Amino acid sequence: MKKTKLILWLTGTLILVMLFGQRIQAQDRYRIMFYNVENLFDPFNDSLKRDDEFTPEGTRYWTWRRMEEKANNIYKVITAVGEWDPPTMVGFCEIENRFVIERITQHTPLSKFNYQIVHRESPDMRGIDVGLIYRPDQFTIEEERFFRVSLPNDSNRTTRDVLYTRGIIDGLDTLHVFVNHWPSKYGGALVSEPGRIAAGKLVRQKVDSIKIFHPDARIIIMGDFNDTPDSRPLIEGLAASLPEEPFTADGLYNLHLPYVAKGEGTLKYQGAWEIIDMMIVSKGLLNAKHGVYTTPDGGKIYRADFLLEEDERFVGVVPFRTYIGFKYHGGYSDHLPIYMDLFRNR
Repeated sequence: MKKTKLILWLTGTLILVMLFGQRIQAQDRYRIMFYNVENLFDPFNDSLKRDDEFTPEGTRYWTWRRMEEKANNIYKVITAVGEWDPPTMVGFCEIENRFVIERITQHTPLSKFNYQIVHRESPDMRGIDVGLIYRPDQFTIEEERFFRVSLPNDSNRTTRDVLYTRGIIDGLDTLHVFVNHWPSKYGGALVSEPGRIAAGKLVRQKVDSIKIFHPDARIIIMGDFNDTPDSRPLIEGLAASLPEEPFTADGLYNLHLPYVAKGEGTLKYQGAWEIIDMMIVSKGLLNAKHGVYTTPDGGKIYRADFLLEEDERFVGVVPFRTYIGFKYHGGYSDHLPIYMDLFRNR
């Protein structure tokens, strides 16, 4: 534990140096990040949501101090992922509302970068949403929408909306961005799978609608898909494939699918790493002739030591999470963040 605290202290110090030190002068890359932050709630009881456990009197004894500590932790992760320049945009899931996003963007040193927020309350029963923050000096929003996911055979159950935004990145190119948090495996993987397939088909339909008018559109689909890259929801629902040539006009390419063969992941479940957080792009973003582009090996997992701890149940390491069961653990998240870089066409 002492070693862990030392690592955290050194990391925080390094981040502050990075944040207030010399910044990149010529913008050569634009970092796009996604992070499942593991239940970032405010401590207030909302009578319209099932958030009782995340209150001071609830089973998790969730207080203002714990919320502030977690928001500060997330700021450190965002800054560390950005290295010398904080990310152009960050997609989130498992945030309760706009208020908790503002704790990150306005009440930490990230306020220096004037991050703007895209968010809307979703119908999720637990009250968790998706959201997006972006730097207005690098990305200009032109449209934002939220798409409702209808769960087949279960009209009484609700899930998170899919966030969509369209904008211009640094005056260079138009980006279409989808932020996802697909239905969980609650009740069983097979029983819940139709919900994830429905979410995949919804996003695929929206992508195809964009491509009718913009066949070579630059599209990013990021999120926690609650399934692996080789699962039916990703392969049949969204139709996302391995990022290998030849790239087709209607193709979507999962930049994190190659990690399956490597045995790496963003979440550790019963001793095995799984990829359920992913970046998926259209063919247009794999073309270096456009204003910005990425590469087939561009999907990254941020696996910093300070985000990990010894796995006391299984071998190796495990994400340093906020809770273990209902016991407060004080870490960051049960997921590792992911990112990709867009490069300027010279």
